[in-house]
Amino acid sequence: MTTIVEVEKHPTESNASVMRRFSKRARSLGHVKKVKIDRYNVRTKSPLKKKQDKLKKIKKAASMEKLKKYGRIQEFSYQR
Repeated sequence: MTTIVEVEKHPTESNASVMRRFSKRARSLGHVKKVKIDRYNVRTKSPLKKKQDKLKKIKKAASMEKLKKYGRIQEFSYQR
């Protein structure tokens, strides 16, 4: 959806005044505000994706426990 904002300069009008009128018209359309709001919008995960992520996490934890048991990897203790 493209909307063109047109502002014509009057003979006695300054460039700053034209820019101010242009900005005002562009702001009133609300496109810039909508883009800024949607910029960092994150979609919510579907129930299937949540389930798949949980199963993947459980599988990974089981394989890590198995490797710890066999001594292939060491347990790390994070101390501050």
